[in-house]
Amino acid sequence: MSSYPTPKLVLDKVVSTVLLVVLAPLFAFLVGALAIDMLVCPRDRGPWLYRERRISRGREFDLLKFRTVRRDVLAGMAAGSHARMLEADASNLTWAGRRLLKPWYLDELPQLWNVFRGDMSLVGPRPWPPSMVANQVANGYTYRNEFVAGWTGPAQVEKGVTESSGYAVLDDAYVNGCLGASALRIVRTDLAILRRTLVVMAKGEGLQF
Repeated sequence: MSSYPTPKLVLDKVVSTVLLVVLAPLFAFLVGALAIDMLVCPRDRGPWLYRERRISRGREFDLLKFRTVRRDVLAGMAAGSHARMLEADASNLTWAGRRLLKPWYLDELPQLWNVFRGDMSLVGPRPWPPSMVANQVANGYTYRNEFVAGWTGPAQVEKGVTESSGYAVLDDAYVNGCLGASALRIVRTDLAILRRTLVVMAKGEGLQF
C-alpha cells in the first residue's frame, strides 16, 4: 500500500480547516434551504446527510454528502448499488438537490470533513464503492487500494470523460506522478487541480452526466 505523501497530508489539513471555517455561512444557508424544502415538500423529507461506503487506500469509510435523492428512491436502491446512478435521473432528486446542490456540486461539501478526518485527500482518484473497486481491480487497476482517494481529482476536472477506462488513465497518471515527486511538485499539482475544480463548479453543469 502506497504511503500518504506528507505534503498532501499537510495541504489537506490546512486547506480543509480553512474551507470549513470560511464556508460555514454557506453550510448554514444550505441546511436552511434543505429544511425549507422538507417543510414545503413532504416527499423530500429525510436525513440532511447521506452516507455511503467507499474505498480509500484499501480501507472502507463513510463518504458524506448532502442528500439529493428522495428517501423513497434510496429505499428502493438495489444492494451493492450507489446513489450516483440514481442522481442521473433528475426526477429522483429533491427540489434542493435539483436546484441548488447538484448543479454546482454543493452536495460534495460535507466531504471536507472527510478530508479533515484523514479519510480522504483534497485531490486524488475519487473514492468508489467496494463493488466498483473490486471490478476495477479485476481489470488490472489497483490504485484505489493503494492511494488515498480525493475530494476532486484529475478525472473530475476533465468534464465529459465518462468511460471508466478514461478515468483510470487519468487517475493512474496522477498517482504515478505523486509517487516519488518533490513536495513542491505535489502541492503545485494539487493546487492546480483545485483551481480547475472551481472553474468546473462555477459552470453549474453538475446535472449533466
